[in-house]
Amino acid sequence: MNPKTRLKIGEISNQTGVAIGALRYYETLELLTSERGSNGYRYYSPAAVQQVLFIKKAQALGFSLEEIRKVLAVSESGQVPCGLVRSLLQEKIEKLAAQIRSMSQLKTELEQYQVQWIATQPSPQSDDICPLIDTVEIHS
Repeated sequence: MNPKTRLKIGEISNQTGVAIGALRYYETLELLTSERGSNGYRYYSPAAVQQVLFIKKAQALGFSLEEIRKVLAVSESGQVPCGLVRSLLQEKIEKLAAQIRSMSQLKTELEQYQVQWIATQPSPQSDDICPLIDTVEIHS
């Protein structure tokens, strides 16, 4: 790496808005690489700025750091990772759709209990914590 073009970790942090601790963490996950100078400082290539901004954008789309590592590995091997990105995105969409269905079912169930409980005047027994919750059926 050309000593005139290398950047310190603080410069990367300032240019990307990513905390120094996060940059160090990215390095432990092999999302980012640096070289140690004779003074012990980490030095990064100017391309690291673009790489960190890519990581931020991918995270904004919901990609995990592990998924981002895979995408970067494909890119570093000289291939365009867009096929992998499309595949990962499709998986995310499917998972979100399943979560939405599940949350919608839970919402409907909670609304049913709410209606039921408005009309209920429970008479607690001595060992009851809340008779309303006692009416809930547990689904296995």
